[in-house]
This record gives sequence, structure tokens and C-alpha cells, in this order.
Amino acid sequence: MKDYQVLNLGFADAVNYKKRENKKLLNKYFVENEELIKLFNPNIYFLIGDKGTGKTAFSVYLANNEIRDTISYISYINETEYVKFIKLKNENHLELSDYTNIWKVLLYLLLSIQILKGETNLIERFSKYKKLHDAIKAFYNSAFSPELIHAINIIEQSKVAAELFHSIVKASGEVQQSKSYSESTFQVNLLSLQRIFEESLSSLKLNKHHFLFIDGIDIRPRNIEFEDYLECVKGLAQAAWDLNNNFFSNIKDSKGRIKIILLVRPDIFSHLGLQNLNNKIRDNSVLLDWKTTYPSYKSSSIFKIADRLLSSQQEKEYDLGQCWEHYFPFKHSSKDGRKDDSFIQFLRFSTFRPRDIITMMCILQENIKAEVGRKYPFIDELDFDSASFRSQYSDYLLGEIKDYLAFYHSDSDYELFLKFFEFLRGKASFSYDDYIQAYENYADYIENNHIDPPRFFESSDRFLQFLYDLNIISYKKITEDGERYVRWSYRERTYSNVNPKVQEGGVIYTIHYGLQKAFDTGKHFIQRRTIHKRNKRYGKKTIK
Repeated sequence: MKDYQVLNLGFADAVNYKKRENKKLLNKYFVENEELIKLFNPNIYFLIGDKGTGKTAFSVYLANNEIRDTISYISYINETEYVKFIKLKNENHLELSDYTNIWKVLLYLLLSIQILKGETNLIERFSKYKKLHDAIKAFYNSAFSPELIHAINIIEQSKVAAELFHSIVKASGEVQQSKSYSESTFQVNLLSLQRIFEESLSSLKLNKHHFLFIDGIDIRPRNIEFEDYLECVKGLAQAAWDLNNNFFSNIKDSKGRIKIILLVRPDIFSHLGLQNLNNKIRDNSVLLDWKTTYPSYKSSSIFKIADRLLSSQQEKEYDLGQCWEHYFPFKHSSKDGRKDDSFIQFLRFSTFRPRDIITMMCILQENIKAEVGRKYPFIDELDFDSASFRSQYSDYLLGEIKDYLAFYHSDSDYELFLKFFEFLRGKASFSYDDYIQAYENYADYIENNHIDPPRFFESSDRFLQFLYDLNIISYKKITEDGERYVRWSYRERTYSNVNPKVQEGGVIYTIHYGLQKAFDTGKHFIQRRTIHKRNKRYGKKTIK
């Protein structure tokens, strides 16, 4: 097998696989699983998962490949789009319902141009679609781009767009009554544009299915107020639901179907304001879940992803697990005396997300590349236990938490959040009484320094739930017969329990292994590389 140092371990952010030069790379690495197949169900409109669980990877893979007669596209929301929405609101005095109407027109516009690219002879076969195409082309002067920002430019000039679209339809002779839009309101023009798109799209007889993935919902730009952001994404969610459920699903006599799929975190999904939220999670969503048990990990999807990343780069085929065992041959001694496989140790330090596993693999690779005199092409337990690896990985997990907090809170709130762990006094495991004592001391610190506490610190119970939601802590229950159950939020999450609750009291809480270094809790690990010992173990000369 190849030396571990020369392997290409890919990208932590799957957006990079959308680039032309990286598309083949994702195809080599990607493992099709049950969740991917579920996306082809006509009733699935939401792909739900925490950051790093693979939402973007799924959408990029489908956008890069035509699977099951389905052509997929991705549109990303970024800061510019939010600013445009806020501007439209301020200039046109829009209500939340108007946000929904704006999004409907935007989604129609994006889909129309993409469908045109994906299917041949549509213009020749369907006159209404030709008129729509001509209108879009005329509006953009033959320079149309399907990105959201360009689509919003049409909405900003709704009067002009409505006049243009209407005039082209009228010129065909299908519209008998002349109508002027010069005095029309913004909202009236929106509805006119919506009607034109619906007439055109409903006339199509598609040969392929068309999916539009909307990504970027999980990121709120720093200069956009949370309430402004929330209004915007609420409108998007309602628009996508209305179009999927009330329009696209009712188009008749078309072989191909149209569908919009939103990529969204569980916590954000609960803020979208959709009716019958629990039913929508169960009936209309795919929840990305990489849970496995330690005894059965070799059959899990998350292990298959890690092993595929290694095996796909070899010059010959290997059975599942062979490559992993070659590059990570060490065993870890558990507290009860068992010798666990190396992948179980990776799972312990992860939150059962593919990104966590891949990040650990990348950090280990970077570290051995920097190690002078390294002779053997695999990773051992000393590599995994080194202070360098633990510190780098802990920083990565802390960065993930910071990104999560930035969605709701300020930088100062984040710094205040970190301060709490000083009051645990180095404890990685603690009782409820220990927690309450730390919380009260922390509260005294906030009060004595005249600090305005953030929302997550409103009460001890809320803050405990906050720590649990972030997968910073787990709680351990022991039954009467001595059985131990460790509860993590990411493990407890199901379709019927998207936001699991932490138990208050009667249990032991433990800080996540991977974060103990960042919070300066728990045991301290190897402070420097012991090259002499390692080389002796593997029969190598000591590096002077």
C-alpha cells in the first residue's frame, strides 16, 4: 500500500468538490448509503444534519452526477443575498408573507434557467417556455447567470421585469387583454411574475427529474441581525414548502418531477416556523445520522467512508477494513482491560460526524510529515496520544463550537462561554452539585464584573442544556444491575426526538474527550514526541 504521507485525504468542506478539478475525487471517495437513496423520494424536501454530517457532500455529489434520471443543482445563500432582502424590505415595506412571495419567484427563476440547461429541445417543444426564456434573455441582455444575486436583481426591478415578461407573452397572441404595470405595486408585480413562471413550468413535459438544493442556510453573516436573518429563511422555508407541496407535486403528464431541497441544521429547522413541524421531520425529511455501536462499527457507513478514503487510492482492490487496519494498526487499552480497535478510539474523540474522522486523519498526516526521520508508513497510538495531535484536534472542535455560537451570539459571548470552564477547576467528570457550584461561582463572576449575561446563561438548567446541545457534555446513567449508559445529544437524536433533553441530577456529566485539552480539563497527554521509544519499538534507529 502507499505511504500514508502521500495519500490525498480530500477536503473538510465539501464545497471544494464542486470545482471541476475535484469532481472525480469526490466520486472516488463517496459512499452511497440509504440516506442518499431516500432523497429521491418525491415527498422529501429537507436534508437535516449538524454541521459536518455531510449535507453539502450529498448535494455536491448529486449535482456532479446524473443519478436515477435526476439532474441536480445547488444554489448557495451568502451575505450579499441577505443584504438584498433587507434592502427590499426597507424600500418596499415588505411583510413576512412578501418574503415568501419573493422567494417563490427567485426559486422559479433559478429552476427555469437550470431546467433549460439540463433538458434539450424544451424551447422548440413548448411555446410558453420559449417565451419565458426570451424574457429572461432579454432582461439580462444575453448574460443571465443562475446565481441568486442575479435572480434578486430581477425582483428589485419587478415592474420592469413584469412589463417585459408580459409583453412577450402578449406578443404571442395568447394574452388578449392589455395590462400596464406602470402603476402596479411591488407585491402585484411579484404575483404577476409568479403567474408567468407557473404557466410556463406547468406546460413542460420533462424527461428528467430536477432537484434544486439550497445551501448556506446554516451561516448567518456577522453584520446581519438575527431577526432579519430569521425572517429571510422563514420566507424561504415557507416558499419551498408551498412550491413542493402545492405546485410541483400537482403538475400533470410530466415524466420528470421538480423538487426543492433545503439543507438545514436541526436547531435552525426548529426556528423555521413551519406548521406540524414534527410531521415534516418524519414525513418530508432525511435526517443524517452516522450513529453506530463499538461492536458493529465495521458495518457502519461512517467506517466505510473512512476506509474508502484510503482504499480508493490504492493500485489494487482491498476488502473492507484492510486499508484502515494497515494505516492504523494500533489497539487501545480500555478501562475494563479490553483492547479496542483504533477506529473505536477515533469514534470516542468524534461526535460521529464524517468531518471529525477525516479531520483527525488529516492532522495525523500533517504531524508525521513534519516529523524528521519518520521511517514507517502508518499511525500508532503514540501519534494519537501526542499533545500536538490532541491540541490541534481540540482546537478544531472548539472552532466548530465557535462557528455554531456565532450563528446566535457575539464574539464577546463566546469568550464569556469559555470562561465558565475555569470554574470546573480541571474536572472532566462532575456531578450535578459540582455543576451547580461552578455555575453559581460563574454567575458571581459575571455579576461582580458588571457583565451583561448572554441568553444561554439565563438559568443553570438552560446552560446545562446548552452544553448538552453542543455535545460538550454527556451524562452517564448506571442501572441497578450495574449497566452503564452514556447519553450524548448526537446519539439520542431521532426523527421523533430531534432536540434531546439532558437529565438534571442523579447522573455524572463528562466533557467530550476531544475538548478536554481545549478546556484544560481531564488528564494531560504526552507533551512531546517520543521518537526514541517509537523507533525502538519498530526496530528503527534512534533519531539524534
